[in-house]
Amino acid sequence: MSIAIIDCGAGNLHSVHKAFAHVLHETGSRAALTITRSAQDLKHASHIVLPGVGAFAHCMAGLRALDGVIDFLEEHVHHGTRPFLGICVGMQMLFEAGEEFGEHAGLGWFQGRIKALSPTDETLRIPHMGWNRLQLHQPTHPLLDGISEGDYAYFVHSFHACGACVDDIVASVDYGGSVVAMIGKNNIAATQFHPEKSQRLGLNLIRNFTAFHHA
Repeated sequence: MSIAIIDCGAGNLHSVHKAFAHVLHETGSRAALTITRSAQDLKHASHIVLPGVGAFAHCMAGLRALDGVIDFLEEHVHHGTRPFLGICVGMQMLFEAGEEFGEHAGLGWFQGRIKALSPTDETLRIPHMGWNRLQLHQPTHPLLDGISEGDYAYFVHSFHACGACVDDIVASVDYGGSVVAMIGKNNIAATQFHPEKSQRLGLNLIRNFTAFHHA
């Protein structure tokens, strides 16, 4: 097993790498763990992770600047079977478009658009920052093994996915309305929350991802 974390210039790379390294050490795995900007490196990876923080447009521009990476992801992840995990804006980029600082095209792997959070409760602050309870739509999803309804995950975001296909939503949270917390389809999964900051739940999800294989 080899895990590649994509550096698109806007990811919480140190924390993500540290969380994956902790899980691999804990499980006694000898899997290689690398941070990369190279499509060549991705060819040797059994699992691929795309973190992202900050603005949608900046993250997409950073990803597009990596020579051959999107083409590789399209072939081997979107139209292939390589296990993939997107984190925060790394989830948002999988949708059709983002509306932060204008309209910007996403990868289009999932139906829906990224729009500004607008909670119905005006006392709720933006960004949505801190712990929130997961509502599980697909409790048997392989990445949720050991994770239960009502478990807490850690969020930091001002934009969220709207118009997602119901069948793709793995988990949500309530923040003045339903907010997509996790999506999944075949070999692809992604979280709006930060597994690397979500303590027990996050390490559990990462552990499940490292063991995940899709036929």
